[in-house]
Amino acid sequence: MPLAGSIPPAPLRSSDEPNGATAPAGPTQLEIHGLARKAGFTEAGIVGLPYPETAHDAARYTEFIDRGRAGSMSYLARRNQPQGELLRSRPDLPFPWARSGIVCLAGYHADAPLSTQPAPFGAAWIARYAWSGKKDSNGAARPSDYHKVLLQRLRRLETELHNLYGDFECRAYVDTGPVVERNLARAAGLGWTGKNTCLIHPRLGSWNFLAVLLTSLQLPVAETPLTVPDRCGSCRRCLDACPTQALVEPYQMDATRCISYLTIELRGDIPDELRGGMGRQVFGCDICQDVCPWNRKSPIGAEDDLAARGELINPQLEWLAELELADFERLFNGSPIRRAGFVGLRRNIAIAMGNSGLIRYLPWLERWADRASESVAQPLAGFDTSRNADADPIQNAARWALNRIRKGSGRAEPVLPLKEL
Repeated sequence: MPLAGSIPPAPLRSSDEPNGATAPAGPTQLEIHGLARKAGFTEAGIVGLPYPETAHDAARYTEFIDRGRAGSMSYLARRNQPQGELLRSRPDLPFPWARSGIVCLAGYHADAPLSTQPAPFGAAWIARYAWSGKKDSNGAARPSDYHKVLLQRLRRLETELHNLYGDFECRAYVDTGPVVERNLARAAGLGWTGKNTCLIHPRLGSWNFLAVLLTSLQLPVAETPLTVPDRCGSCRRCLDACPTQALVEPYQMDATRCISYLTIELRGDIPDELRGGMGRQVFGCDICQDVCPWNRKSPIGAEDDLAARGELINPQLEWLAELELADFERLFNGSPIRRAGFVGLRRNIAIAMGNSGLIRYLPWLERWADRASESVAQPLAGFDTSRNADADPIQNAARWALNRIRKGSGRAEPVLPLKEL
């Protein structure tokens, strides 16, 4: 993709540095790689700020927000005052003191089936990254949240850097800060942005968590930015495979159509026209990554504190449907799945049941469709009911699913097994 609006790195000004000090000299790419590996990461890179494509990336991010493609994720559209610039559009807006960005990768690919492969009868799908778990001191399996796991590793890296380079300003983030991690990772030479908008590492593929450490350390003058060329070529498997057409064109996503957004971030009813395309996905979606040729040889990367929980791989819809609020909290407290909330997950389960066309799910759907008869009216806090004064995401999804099954005449068994895309 042609680049536009590139700018050279800005010269250092003492007024930009914390306490007016000159930015201290920082580590090289090779040093960062070694330190990050020692801290527990798979791969790492460092880039000076601002990096050459900063203006280009800022323009693309602004276009993404202005077109409304962020949906209800208002935090992505936060602006500084009084300038009104999007904080996430470029690192120097929220962090004017930052002179380098360190990006670390941790793989989460597990030795388990893909969502596009044949699945057991009645299986739902939970996104691969959310399977994470670990064993406690008693050997019992517990959920683990990659945010917390990777932040601990970043803190270890930060401590080591302070030991080596003294005092400097820094901020550590794992999907929580006003930065676009994927852009920094690409600028740090860790891969290219694929047509599915994921960062693709030439050896590790795209099944990687990203963790960022912004610092006031200045890269040595001899360090030049690393780049990895775009290797997607003429391939368009991800665009063709997306069931909701969220990839509106190569390298551009409309998040409001993405199954991950619909099943995790969206509060309220999922638009009718997108429900059918959700298939069996109940939390997130892996389809555009599952079909990517660069993931065919992606190494198994999930470690002990991010190991896949077997019960979350192709889980049965009946098992998920039987979970009540207390079960949800017990199973997913400390897990990424908790972000969807109990109401959101059950809404998604109802839609997956409807998409199955199976009459075996009618008892659950009929009960949820008549929510007034339930012994526990689950809270709808945080869910958007503005479009309907009587809106209930679970009830509405269940009624849609019942109608879909009945109109399809229902069936007791799948007609054909799922085909691999």
